[in-house]
Amino acid sequence: MLHAPFEWLYGKLGPRYPRIFVTLELQAGFLVTAGTVGLLAAYYDASFADFMYLLAIALALTGAALGWGLYRIRPRLRPISAWIAGRRDEKSTSAAWAAAVGLPLSLVREELLGPIVSVVVPSCIAAILILDLSWLDLFPLVIAGIVAVGYGAILHHLTIEAGMRPVLIDINRDVSPQVEADIDALPLRWRLLMALPMINVITGVVVAAIAGADNLGVSVLVAIGVATTISLELTILLSRSILGPLADLKRATDAVGEGDFGVAVPITTADEIGDLSASFNQMVGGLRERERIRAAFGTYLDRDIAEHILSDGFSERGELVEVSILFCDVKDFTSFAEAAEAEEVVACLNDLFGVVVPVISRFGGHVDKFEGDGLMAVFGAPELIPDHADRALSAALEVDRLVNEEGEGGGFRVGIGINTGEVVAGSVGGGGRLNFSVIGDAVNVAARVEAATRETGDSVLLTEATRERLHGEFELRSLGERDLRGLERPVHLWAPPGDGRRLPRDPVEAVRSVYARVRGNRAD
Repeated sequence: MLHAPFEWLYGKLGPRYPRIFVTLELQAGFLVTAGTVGLLAAYYDASFADFMYLLAIALALTGAALGWGLYRIRPRLRPISAWIAGRRDEKSTSAAWAAAVGLPLSLVREELLGPIVSVVVPSCIAAILILDLSWLDLFPLVIAGIVAVGYGAILHHLTIEAGMRPVLIDINRDVSPQVEADIDALPLRWRLLMALPMINVITGVVVAAIAGADNLGVSVLVAIGVATTISLELTILLSRSILGPLADLKRATDAVGEGDFGVAVPITTADEIGDLSASFNQMVGGLRERERIRAAFGTYLDRDIAEHILSDGFSERGELVEVSILFCDVKDFTSFAEAAEAEEVVACLNDLFGVVVPVISRFGGHVDKFEGDGLMAVFGAPELIPDHADRALSAALEVDRLVNEEGEGGGFRVGIGINTGEVVAGSVGGGGRLNFSVIGDAVNVAARVEAATRETGDSVLLTEATRERLHGEFELRSLGERDLRGLERPVHLWAPPGDGRRLPRDPVEAVRSVYARVRGNRAD
């Protein structure tokens, strides 16, 4: 309800709101001046006419000071008014936010000294002359005037901050500014340490006047003494009770921003800040669970695909793209599986894929699916890359070197087939289960090319379509056109030089020896 009048005024005035609001708010300075002069009547004996004369002088000086301050502050209002009027580009929005956030402190800081010099000192001198006081009374009068200016500064700061809130809420709909930016703002700690003692001083002086005290200097000194001893101690304790939990929240928020979802805020109070801390912990718990699901999502699904599905640009309807498809399959796997234990089969396949999958990822591809003892990888989707054929062939040659030549990956030998063509890439499935995949004749051809490695004796085969898309220099030898099972037309195949001249190995013995070595290392 407190902000409702400001929101209503903002909606009515539009671009004129900052200027009119600040102008109206500054009028509170007249009330502070009038109240201060009225307070003097409780401490000094003088005629009503003398006090009215003094009030007129003080109000005139206040009006001049406020007019000068409004003139100086108007340039700071222009970015805010321009943004409200429709200038919504990124630079203008940032400037408007910075101006609105920094306005309370900039107004108070720049205009705090001015009223003391132009209003307090001249008014106190006028009071000495008009009320026929001793010049020794100038000191308590000036101190009282400075206290009044401090009170007015706090009042201006808090009121302008509340008045800028509707504008800032509107701006934040377009931008999420960083609070750590170089913006003039008064920290909460200093607001508490300045405002609460000031309120106590003002209250003490007023209460002393109502109680019949006749010495302004003594009343001000007593009020200041109480505010800087008993009251200040309570103020510091109150500040710590508020800022301590907020500091815990800030540290926890920074930790979450750095990816630490195991952090928790200690709940040390049962008030609104305690509720906020509990809500923060619940939120982090939700984020922790979401990250766990996301991690599992990335484990059972290629991480690039997971990121693509979670991105704003993902479309389930699919799109037609040109890609290079790589099929990798274990040769003579049936013989090994029949002679090996189930545990051996799974462990050795995991070792194999532990070698193959990182190679595919390193060259910019992603594993579309695992099919028993083989896998299908895609280069060029979902991330569109022009050299997908080069990447697919490079990955195939690296897998061939690591697995077939150096014996990594469980001791298997693999055949690799590559084809390039247009496919439909998108989500396929039903009944609440979907899978991001590629569909098309190019996929079927790639699978048939891999199967042909068993006939040609080569480890890596690629089609003419893939060779034509290569940008780099690769040494290849032609195998001519071959009839592949399930395809109507023959396919021109290519292979790396010397690929078919490698000596075959006994798959069962090779794989078992590797598995025995791995199991022995784990036992050690």
